[in-house]
Amino acid sequence: MSALDGLVAIVTGGASGIGAAIAARLTADGAAVAVFDLQPGEAGAVELALRVDVADDASVRDAVAEVAERFGRIDIVVNNAGIGASGGVEDNGDDEWHRVFDINVVGIARVTRAALPHLRRSQTAAVCNVASIAATAGLPQRALYSATKGAVLSLTRALAADHVREGIRVNAVNPGTADTPWVERLLGQSSDPVAERAALEARQPHGRLVSADEIADAVAYLVSPRAGSTTGAALAVDGGMSGLRVRPA
Repeated sequence: MSALDGLVAIVTGGASGIGAAIAARLTADGAAVAVFDLQPGEAGAVELALRVDVADDASVRDAVAEVAERFGRIDIVVNNAGIGASGGVEDNGDDEWHRVFDINVVGIARVTRAALPHLRRSQTAAVCNVASIAATAGLPQRALYSATKGAVLSLTRALAADHVREGIRVNAVNPGTADTPWVERLLGQSSDPVAERAALEARQPHGRLVSADEIADAVAYLVSPRAGSTTGAALAVDGGMSGLRVRPA
């Protein structure tokens, strides 16, 4: 048997990038995966793909209800949906601060809240939130984004404390800069994409960008019953960036 045989998982933002890699890995591990995404038609080979806006509570609740009706249970929630933001603290107005927090942080609250009644009935309930190296290290020109990911990390620990005695484990992954379409778009906006990519690679001690599959592997472990005594944890997948201080090459 595979690690997740018979379990049902929701992956938000699961049609591309890190989310698509997570959905594929959980499927390979035996889970029935439901992808929530604004572009569900781009999702890979999963059991169900629904158009869901995590900034819209009705959209979230309707989708969670559809998953529960279709599969009869929900065991795993991976809160991956999110958007980026660039600039210092003065570079984004109030509307943008509210918009990014609404998706990156309140979106996690909406999906988890809607799924809780079903998770409480599972013997292997697990939630994994995708945070970021930006939650634990100060990155230049990422004030708004970093603030949201720091909030995701704090929310993860609060959820873990609230629900540990209900048998619901809540953890997070903190990826470093990953080789994803979003990062490629950022590089494309640079005046020298090659030099910018080299700089991003060099700031991670192992000297390269993190792959989406590596992040998916970490998520797959955290939501698996194999991690039954792990809750309130944040697993860094960042090539050592958060903890190592190596000499320049």
